[in-house]
Amino acid sequence: MNLNLGFNLKETKQNIQPTSDIAYDILILGGGPSGYNAALYGARKGRKVALIAKKAGGQLLNTSSVENYLGIEPLSGEELALKFRDHLLELDVPILEDAEVKHLAQNTEGFEVTLSDGTKYKAKTVIASLGSSPRKLNVKGETEYANRGIAYCAICDAPLYKGKNVLLAGGGNSAVEAAIDVAMVANTVTLIHRSQLRADQILIDRMKSNPKIKIHLETQILEAIGEESLNGVRVYDKSAQKENIIKGDGLFIEIGNIPNTELIKNLVELNDRNEAIVDEKGQTSCPGLFASGDMTQNPYKQIIIAAADGAKAALAANEYLNTH
Repeated sequence: MNLNLGFNLKETKQNIQPTSDIAYDILILGGGPSGYNAALYGARKGRKVALIAKKAGGQLLNTSSVENYLGIEPLSGEELALKFRDHLLELDVPILEDAEVKHLAQNTEGFEVTLSDGTKYKAKTVIASLGSSPRKLNVKGETEYANRGIAYCAICDAPLYKGKNVLLAGGGNSAVEAAIDVAMVANTVTLIHRSQLRADQILIDRMKSNPKIKIHLETQILEAIGEESLNGVRVYDKSAQKENIIKGDGLFIEIGNIPNTELIKNLVELNDRNEAIVDEKGQTSCPGLFASGDMTQNPYKQIIIAAADGAKAALAANEYLNTH
């Protein structure tokens, strides 16, 4: 589903640029809901705050429609990102966009952030809100039909496919749970997996008992196909040793996410999924370095939860500054 609204994130109020001449109280890395809300809460505490983002809006820009954010009418992800960003601009929070952070180092005065162009910024505390990246099938047509029938969060976008025939790629717990959830609103769900299911047996049994869910195992997706939007996938059936076309109105790819923790992996403790381990306040194992949102071990990767994580991290950073 293509909801290109014909505007971009740079067409709103002009933002103030961060400066390398001062040490910020709180420097936020990441421009998604978690980063934006961290900046908001830090600014409201009267702290010197700045935000650096490689992609303003983060994964919100990959979301066709947001219909589950409390108190907000249904919006595209891009529209919601603009609202978040404009809120910060009203508070004169400096925002640097399209900037790639190459290095983060801790020193006696706090932290130093180095961008790809060599520019350095100083901060007493840092909140990393770098999100995660969905694992992709890396097949022909996947990029072309992203947001035009291909999505990576079934729990987010399932309502858009009410009464439709949905395809779903994956074989782990997240994929099977997604198939069960999507079947509540879709006409049919067809789960496609290249090998055997890896999900918990109780979930597999529940999925198999649902007459609306079809299962194709040992089936490799080769290509996403369609016209204006996706209408099916070309697959290779390993058992029959032949190619087929499986029709569908949309494809959810549920093969996991990769947390964007590369920047902080040498500073903080990670779990076995490479997620940043944080306490209930968002503090990592590195004093003064906080993390929030989808890059942490929080099991529920949702916009509203990421935003709340950012608020917690900012409040904790403020508390840290008061005591150090």
